[in-house]
Amino acid sequence: MYFHIVLEKTIEIESRHFGHRFRDNIISKLIIDVEGTCSERHGFVVAVTGIEDIGKGLGCVWALIRDNGTAFVTFPVKFKCLVFRPFKGEIVEAVITMVNRMGFFTEVSPVQVFVSNHLIPDDMEFQSIDTPTYSTSDGLVKIQKDTEVRLKIIGTRVDTEEIFCIGAMKEDYMGVR
Repeated sequence: MYFHIVLEKTIEIESRHFGHRFRDNIISKLIIDVEGTCSERHGFVVAVTGIEDIGKGLGCVWALIRDNGTAFVTFPVKFKCLVFRPFKGEIVEAVITMVNRMGFFTEVSPVQVFVSNHLIPDDMEFQSIDTPTYSTSDGLVKIQKDTEVRLKIIGTRVDTEEIFCIGAMKEDYMGVR
């Protein structure tokens, strides 16, 4: 689910950012470029937690003139970060964001998980009197927006920019918290 790993990235800094805050500028650019991104191998980068190394003396000057006429320098940066990557078979706790006749959507950190109505316990029925809800016949257990549930990830698909998951609540110890 959550992992603390070391990654590397090459950061481009424009020459106007050189000076006494040079290291801070590299770190700021790294955070902007990396946090919130998704890769197939590592998942979502939630936060940069530390800098291992900024390639000292290894900056490569590029005399490439961009549209605005500036040159830039590239630096290899090795950094620690917190990543989020769900796996098939994992048990997660989620908050429901939307309920409809087909099932419901939940959020688990930055990942959206869909639970089909076929993967909701059989004793729960869809009702849409005031708000869309799945509830038991006695009305004691309700699944609606902002309800916290425990579910099992039964499938994942990683795109270049997003992770999609399918969840199930039809197993023991799954359901409303």
